[in-house]
Amino acid sequence: MADGAPERKKTGGPSPRMKHLIPGPDSRYSVVKAISQGQVRSMKKPVLAVSLLLSVAIVLPGAAAPGTPGIGDWSAYGHDEGGVRFSPLTQITPANVSGLKPAWVYHMNPAHGQPADPTKPLPWSEQTPLVVKGVMYLGVPYGRVVALDADTGKEIWVYELPPGNQPATRGLAYWPGTNSQPAQIMVGTQLGGKLIALNAKTGKPVEGFADHGILDLKTPDVMNGFPPAGTTLDMVAPPSIYKNLVILNSRVQEQPIKGASGNVRAFDVRTGKLVWTFKTIPGPGEKFHETWEGDSWVKRSGVNIWNMLTVDEKRGIAYLPIGAPAIDRFGGDRHGTNLFSDSLVAVDANTGKYLWHFQVTHHDIWDYDLHTPPTLLEVKRDGKTIPAVAVMNKMAFLFILNRVTGEPLYEVKEEPVPTATNVPNEQPWPTQPVPVKPPPLTRQSFALNEVVTVNKEAHDFCQAWIERDNILPSVRYEPLKANQYMVNIPAAQGGPEWAGGAFDPKRGIYVVNTNDMGYVIRMVERPDGAWGPQNRHFSTDTANTYLCQQPPWGDLTAINVNTGDIVWRQNFGITESLPEGQQNTGRPNTGGPILTASGLIFIGATDDRRFRAYDTMTGKELWTYTLDYAGHATPITYRGKGGKQYVAITATGGTTIGTKAGGDSVMVFALP
Repeated sequence: MADGAPERKKTGGPSPRMKHLIPGPDSRYSVVKAISQGQVRSMKKPVLAVSLLLSVAIVLPGAAAPGTPGIGDWSAYGHDEGGVRFSPLTQITPANVSGLKPAWVYHMNPAHGQPADPTKPLPWSEQTPLVVKGVMYLGVPYGRVVALDADTGKEIWVYELPPGNQPATRGLAYWPGTNSQPAQIMVGTQLGGKLIALNAKTGKPVEGFADHGILDLKTPDVMNGFPPAGTTLDMVAPPSIYKNLVILNSRVQEQPIKGASGNVRAFDVRTGKLVWTFKTIPGPGEKFHETWEGDSWVKRSGVNIWNMLTVDEKRGIAYLPIGAPAIDRFGGDRHGTNLFSDSLVAVDANTGKYLWHFQVTHHDIWDYDLHTPPTLLEVKRDGKTIPAVAVMNKMAFLFILNRVTGEPLYEVKEEPVPTATNVPNEQPWPTQPVPVKPPPLTRQSFALNEVVTVNKEAHDFCQAWIERDNILPSVRYEPLKANQYMVNIPAAQGGPEWAGGAFDPKRGIYVVNTNDMGYVIRMVERPDGAWGPQNRHFSTDTANTYLCQQPPWGDLTAINVNTGDIVWRQNFGITESLPEGQQNTGRPNTGGPILTASGLIFIGATDDRRFRAYDTMTGKELWTYTLDYAGHATPITYRGKGGKQYVAITATGGTTIGTKAGGDSVMVFALP
C-alpha cells in the first residue's frame, strides 16, 4: 500500500466510487477535481450532484490551490520552506533499504555520450530537484530547466535560458499558484542575474511577471551606483516562497570592497513588483548604524545571503542567514561589530520589518559567516514544546535559538579570543560567541605535532611544506597574519558546508555532515592598498588527496536538540588508497542529508563517490551505492504517481577538493 493511502474498508462507509470525492489530507481539492473530470455529471442522482456543487462553493474560498503539493512531494530545497528536510514517507525502511536499486537516470547534458569540448571546463551541479504531483523540476548546468516524469525520467518540457545565464546551481523554487493562476517554477540565474517565472505545466515564461516572465535583479536600488555590466549580483541558490512573495538571496562579490549591496528583497511572485527590502547594512539614523565606524558602510559589498533563507509560514517570519562583508578576511577599514554581517536576522515575512538578530561572529576577519540555511526545530523541555531555529557558522558551532525571540536555548558564552595582529589598522573584536551546548562539531585548532601519519608520502610532503614556509600553528579565532603563513582551521570553506543539516521532528534529532579542513593562509597587501588573503588547502598535491592534519577529515553527527547532547558521531567517508583497515578516515564532503519518518538518513556528499543510507538513531550504515561521480548535492525522496517511493541525487562531481568533474547524471533509486 502506498504511504499515507487510506485503507479501503469492504463494508460500511462511502462506496469505492464515492470515497475519492471526499477531501482528505492528500486531496483537499478532490471535489473540484472530480467535477472537472466529469465524474459528478455521470452520477445518477441529480440531488447528490447539486449537493456536491454547492459544497464546491463552500470549499473554494478556503481551498488550497490546484498546485498545492501533497505529502509525498518534495516542493522546496529543504522539503518545506522551514528547511527541515524531513519526509513523512515510510515505504523504504531500515529493514528493506538494502534492496534499493537504480530505477532510472537522467543525463543533463543534451549531448550525453559525445566527446566533451576540450576548450571548455566540464560543468558540475549541486542541484536538488523538486517533485510536485508526479513531475520533477530540475535546473541543469547547460543553460536549461527541464520537467521530467518523476516515475520514468521522460522529458515533459525543456526551457532554454537566455544567453549568458545558468540556473542557480543548487535548485529552483515552486509556487503553487491560485485558483486563477497556474503554478510557477521560479528560476534564479547565475552570471546573468535574472529571476525567471515559468508556467509549471508548460515551461513557458509567465507573461504577467516582470518583462514577459523575466525580472532583471540588477536594479539601481542595489547596484550602489555601479554599472550592471561587470558587477556581480546573481543567485547560486533557490529563493524562498511565502504566500505570494518570492524572497531572494543574492551572490555579490567578496572583493573588492565596494560593489553591489547584499540587501534582501521580496517580489510579488505574480507580477514581479518589489514588495519590500531589508537593508543588511544600516544607514545613518537607522538602528545599529553605529556598528560601522565612519563611512565604512558606504557602497560596501558583501553582507548578503549567498545561500538559502528559510520561512516560518505559520508565524510569518523569514530567517535571513547573512554573510560576511567584503573583504571578508580584512576589517581594518570597517572597525566595529558590523551588523548585520554574520547574523541570523528574523524579519516579518510580509513586510521585511526587523524583529530580532543574533550575530555569530563579531567583526568577521576569517569569513566565518552564516553559510548554511537555518532549520526550524521544536525543542521539548519541561513538558513544553519551544519553537526553535538552528543555525551554524563555518566554525561548526550549532546555535539553537528561540524562533520567536532569538534567545539561545542553550548557554552561549562571549569567549575572550586572541587579538594580537600585525595586519595594519586591524582591530579584532575581543570576544566571540561560543555555545556551551552542543559542543563544536569540528576541529578548532592545529598544533605542529598533529601532522598526518596515515601515509608516509603525505606526512613527508606536509612536514616539508611546514618547514619550508615556516607555517605556524593556530588556535580558535586567532587573527590572520601579514606576510606570515599559518594554518587556519576550520578553513573559510567551513566545517559544515553550504547544505547544512536536517531535522527529524519525530525523534528530536538534528543530523549534519562536517569537514575538518584547513587553509594555509597569510594576508598580503593588494595594489589598491587593501589587504587580502593568499591561501590554499592544507592538503597534499598527490593524486590521492590527503589532508595534512590527522583524521578524521569528515564527520556525520546526530544531536538531540532536546538536550543539546551528541547522540552519535562517526567518520564520514573512506580513503580507498589506504590499506584495508585504515580507510575509515572520513573525507571532504559537500552536500547535505535528508531524513525520513521510517528512521533513515540519505546522504551523498563525500568525495569517495558513495551514496549512503544510515539508521537515524544509531548511525549504522545500512546501504551504499558507488556513483560514477560524487554526489555533491542534497538528495530528495518522493512518492511517484503509482505510489512507489523514490530517492534521487544529482551526481556530477567537481565541487570539493580531490574530486573529478564531468558527470551529468540525476540518479533515481527505488525498491524492486
